[in-house]
Amino acid sequence: MEYVYAAMLIHKAGGKIDEDTVKKVIHAAGGTPDDGRVKALVAALNDVDIEAAIKDASVAPVAAAPVAHVGGEAAAAEGKKENKEENKKSAEEAAAGLGALFG
Repeated sequence: MEYVYAAMLIHKAGGKIDEDTVKKVIHAAGGTPDDGRVKALVAALNDVDIEAAIKDASVAPVAAAPVAHVGGEAAAAEGKKENKEENKKSAEEAAAGLGALFG
């Protein structure tokens, strides 16, 4: 993942994503660059429009968010209902226990 981050940093800074630059960024961050991974990354990004990829990637999760949110509300409502029932039982049990103390 650090190799992808390095490429994104180089892109954001306006630099050219090539093997030497990626190695320098990884090394500057305290890592030891792996030549095979660097070559694979540079080859994979050779014909990629990074701006378009970032734009497309940032749009996709937003569409899925409302679906997850609706399910979360239903689960939360059900959890609250169960909690109220548990609290009601606990209150009744506590009252019964107190009644036994006072006879």
